[in-house]
Amino acid sequence: MNQRALVARIGDADIKLLRIFKSVVESGGLSAAEVDLNIGKSTISKHIADLEHRLDLKLCNRGPAGFSLTEDGDKVLRAAENLLASVSHFRTEVNDIKQKLVGTIRVALFDQCASNPESHLAQAIHRFNRAAPGVEIELSLEPPNIIETMVIGGQLDLGIVALHRPSSSLDYAPLYGENMYLYCGKGHRFFGDHQSALGMQDVRAANYAGISVNSPNLYIGQKLGLRRAAKVQSEQALAILIMSGRYLGFLPDHLAKEFVRRELMQAVLPDHIHYRTRFAAITRKRPVPTRTTKLFLETLLDQHAG
Repeated sequence: MNQRALVARIGDADIKLLRIFKSVVESGGLSAAEVDLNIGKSTISKHIADLEHRLDLKLCNRGPAGFSLTEDGDKVLRAAENLLASVSHFRTEVNDIKQKLVGTIRVALFDQCASNPESHLAQAIHRFNRAAPGVEIELSLEPPNIIETMVIGGQLDLGIVALHRPSSSLDYAPLYGENMYLYCGKGHRFFGDHQSALGMQDVRAANYAGISVNSPNLYIGQKLGLRRAAKVQSEQALAILIMSGRYLGFLPDHLAKEFVRRELMQAVLPDHIHYRTRFAAITRKRPVPTRTTKLFLETLLDQHAG
């Protein structure tokens, strides 16, 4: 089928089928997507079959062996994500023109800010929702490099990441910070009251777990000469490795606080090994953010102004 002819014939029905296909993939199968889509498995299966017929491509394998994407299905999924993001952006821009704050704003963050006393994201969302109740918020947790790439590509409207090697394609608005300390878990040979005998040579010889992407965490680990024996993309995964008693790792003090209280973690040489991270809201420079995104950003900045 000629690609140009296919693209020219994409309509609302095709977009609906692509949304269903995307939901099925994100849910991990037809049965799992029933709740999200609020339609039966047989109807979902028919929609997927209709989409495959429309595209003249086999998108997925489904049956007793389980659900899996074909190579063509994986490519169509990526194209669908870009198309649906463009449709959402178009609708938001039209609503801007009509001076109505409706549609969707897509926001992603990396840090576990719910326990950070310096973060007022929840309060900002409260104020934003009161000012723009017709706007649906999509909030997710992603690795920082993914957030930056998706904001630049338009799949996200705004991200919150640690300030580190800023991109020339993005605008950065500082919000809040957090204090990072090196922790070990219960069962680790550093755990206990004998840390006065520890030195940096001991710390450098121990197994260290760190964030695998460009971040202050990666930079500090390299600067201190720590021996990375495991890597993660989230602080929750890092906390699990630390609590195994086999790895050291940096965590924000507010996230580690409860683990420390339960005597599952302990800071290692806290007077000597620590650093501070600053977080910023990021938006892309071009095209200019929509009125909805600007309002969300302004609300964030105002909430953190103190």
